[in-house]
Amino acid sequence: MSLCSRGPRVPADRLVAEMVPPPRFDSVRFSTYLPDPNQPSQREAVHVLEEFANGLGQSPGPAAGRRGLFGFGRGRAPKVPAGPRGVYLDGGYGVGKTHLLASLWHATDAEPSRKAFGTFVELTNLVGALGFQQTVQTLSGHRLLCIDEFELDDPGDTVLVSSLLARLVEAGVALAATSNTLPGKLGEGRFAAADFMREIQGLSAHFRALRIDGEDYRHRGLPEAPAPYSEEQVTRAARATEGASLDDFTALLDHLARVHPSRYGALTDGLSAVCLTGVRPVPDQSTALRLVVLADRLYDREVPVLTSGEPFDRLFGEEMLKGGYRKKYFRAISRLTALARDAAPLVDAR
Repeated sequence: MSLCSRGPRVPADRLVAEMVPPPRFDSVRFSTYLPDPNQPSQREAVHVLEEFANGLGQSPGPAAGRRGLFGFGRGRAPKVPAGPRGVYLDGGYGVGKTHLLASLWHATDAEPSRKAFGTFVELTNLVGALGFQQTVQTLSGHRLLCIDEFELDDPGDTVLVSSLLARLVEAGVALAATSNTLPGKLGEGRFAAADFMREIQGLSAHFRALRIDGEDYRHRGLPEAPAPYSEEQVTRAARATEGASLDDFTALLDHLARVHPSRYGALTDGLSAVCLTGVRPVPDQSTALRLVVLADRLYDREVPVLTSGEPFDRLFGEEMLKGGYRKKYFRAISRLTALARDAAPLVDAR
């Protein structure tokens, strides 16, 4: 199979139905999150989020906006923790924010159709597909909306999503989020709570920030990613692996420019592995950002990535790694490195 031969079309109803934790996080729960004993903030975050989930056990109903922030009328208020009814998970790369966010989704007592989980990009894609008003109507009946990787580096999209969240808060929807850091900020790549609260402005009072310290778990106690293989090894493994795709890296980058990023998930449907030959540094920022989205979708779906050519830590040039989108690039390197480890048995077994 070849990714370059695929041109998926994704209907709007699929975009809504797929707003659930990705396959990688199907089975995660608070009980499967293993706090680093040297980082007490991790254990505290689990405790707070468990209480938060327990407080979402009653649906606010369709008229929530007329009965207070979360729609509970006098005499009907459930037992909920005091304070803001939104949470923001504030931590660096690989400390398990997405694991915890997905665990919150799973722990919330509501039908899957009444709670939504998606990245910031997926949420903006939904607005693009449905329109703003229809998106508000579609999500207003939800009990919980989880937004992973809230992107603060695009002012237009930030305003759009902040406006959407304001409408959903009025309808009684509880919120949970993680975010990327604004460029040029002290401690970038670590904590972004102040940036997040400022950018969402009027919504900030509804969020409690949970700081989660720690090292990137994807590298904690694990070996370095395997070096790229030879083109012959990658080609042979692709042909011997049922459900694997095989593409030239440069050709794939060109193909991604012709497929909307909202379809990158569908682009990987049914794949057991992605095999790429001739990996090299990406030529420009637009191409790099498309590759970041593809890396996210592959990581979500736990699709191993086997490559020849340059190693992943050379994908993005020095200028890119010092620019405004550097956090995205480091995240992509981290995730592709994890997927490269997953792909090693494809060669070892040959």
